[in-house]
Amino acid sequence: MTDDTNARIDAVVKNNPVVLFMKGTPLFPQCGFSSRAVAILERLGVTFESVDVLQDQAIRQGIKGYSDWPTIPQLYVGGEFVGGSDIMMEMYESGELADLFQNAGAAAAEAK
Repeated sequence: MTDDTNARIDAVVKNNPVVLFMKGTPLFPQCGFSSRAVAILERLGVTFESVDVLQDQAIRQGIKGYSDWPTIPQLYVGGEFVGGSDIMMEMYESGELADLFQNAGAAAAEAK
């Protein structure tokens, strides 16, 4: 990963309370895992920034090195890597994800 790509990713992660690096957009996810990740965040009522990795090959590859995690989507909360859609689902089901958003100061509504 180039220093420029790393700096671009770092800026997005650090300047947004909640960021989802995904395939596609929240309105039009391009894979089932990204769709599930968006659905979880929407279910919790969390406002989040999204980055469509399909629009930028450097970001698509660079995010994997940035997090040392091989798959996309990737969720960041408060500048910290949380995980992919499977981890998000486990944390959502246990209530940990809602707690994480509250502790990070990211507004999360009651689960619907």
